[in-house]
Amino acid sequence: MRVLDYIRLTSPGITLLVMLTGFTGMWIASRGTAIPPNPSLFLWGLLGIGLASAGSSVFNNCYDRDIDSLMDRTIKRPLPSGRISVYGTLVFGICLSLVAFIILNLFVNTLSAFLSMLAIFVYAFLYTVILKRRTPLATEIGGISGALPPVIGWAAVRGSIGFEALLLFAIMFLWQPPHFWSLASRHKEDYKRACIPTMPVVRPDRETDLRSLLYVISLVVVTFMPYITGMAGGVYLAFSVALGTLYLLLYLLSFFSGRDLNRPLFFYSIIDLSLIFLSMAIDIQG
Repeated sequence: MRVLDYIRLTSPGITLLVMLTGFTGMWIASRGTAIPPNPSLFLWGLLGIGLASAGSSVFNNCYDRDIDSLMDRTIKRPLPSGRISVYGTLVFGICLSLVAFIILNLFVNTLSAFLSMLAIFVYAFLYTVILKRRTPLATEIGGISGALPPVIGWAAVRGSIGFEALLLFAIMFLWQPPHFWSLASRHKEDYKRACIPTMPVVRPDRETDLRSLLYVISLVVVTFMPYITGMAGGVYLAFSVALGTLYLLLYLLSFFSGRDLNRPLFFYSIIDLSLIFLSMAIDIQG
């Protein structure tokens, strides 16, 4: 049971999504290179990216154990329920992060190792410790961390940061605020009880919905860029148009009808991002 609790601390669903976006960054970077990277580079790179993401989640769970105990959504997590210790959690997070750095630095390259530590720092310290309990801007600033995995993947193959990597970063960055705000809106009373000043708590619903809609519009526009710039082909374009259109329609329906669609919006956002990156990886142009 304790093993499962430690696994839960790593947020496996988020970690898998992070690894998917990291893989896409690696796969895109490998196309067009004179010498394709060794398959082991992909294995070490994905392992390092996954461990870094897991370490970030563990640190977040450790620091937020007090507010998690106040929220119905999180009260049954391993730390608030007392099933595992704070010390064990902290050691686990440090070990995951160190192993991620060592793997990336030894078997991939220094830039990818540095970027993985930057992602951990932004999420575990800047977002979780400094901003989350103080300002609604925490979601947007903290989004830098969540947008770095495809950049780390690109850097793992190329040893540098290119335009394509920045485009993937932009997609990830724009996706995160509406994704999180739909979750926070569903559990607004939880966040109020925990005194977390996220947008749905400190701003009127209409303002949060409008801001989310603007992010989704920007996201849909940016998802067309891989096709426009020649990174991806017609299959990707078909997916991005279909997914983006449905995402926009859901938000427009929510915004103009006043219906509470936060639950379907939250789950659709995960499907949207997953299929965008999968279709891009499948239809990348050399």
